[in-house]
Amino acid sequence: MKIIKTKINYQDKRGVIRDILTHITIDAITYLTSKKGAVRGNHYHKKTIQYEYILGGEYLCATRLDTGGKVSKHILKEGDLAVHPPHEVHTLKALKDAAMLSITKGPRKGFDYEKDTFRLDESLI
Repeated sequence: MKIIKTKINYQDKRGVIRDILTHITIDAITYLTSKKGAVRGNHYHKKTIQYEYILGGEYLCATRLDTGGKVSKHILKEGDLAVHPPHEVHTLKALKDAAMLSITKGPRKGFDYEKDTFRLDESLI
């Protein structure tokens, strides 16, 4: 997983402008909220790249390759962008009430949500 700390592009008395992604084709953007303690994900995709932009709150994010290996854990906070390439298992647990945008490039979108989603029997968290 790659974590990008997004930066403010412009700020004035009206507020801020912050680019989340640039120069990338996107197939779907999904808004999710999570109550404290909720677990999301715990799956991987064979063809889809998934970006998670944290709008507020905090998530504990655990990742590993679908073939096994070491689990990495990171705290994601408001303004963070996590990038999950194909074949990376990703599980998120809300450490407090939280919200994020799940942005995908690949076959996992809309009614095709499950076509490129491979769930684990046991949680990484």
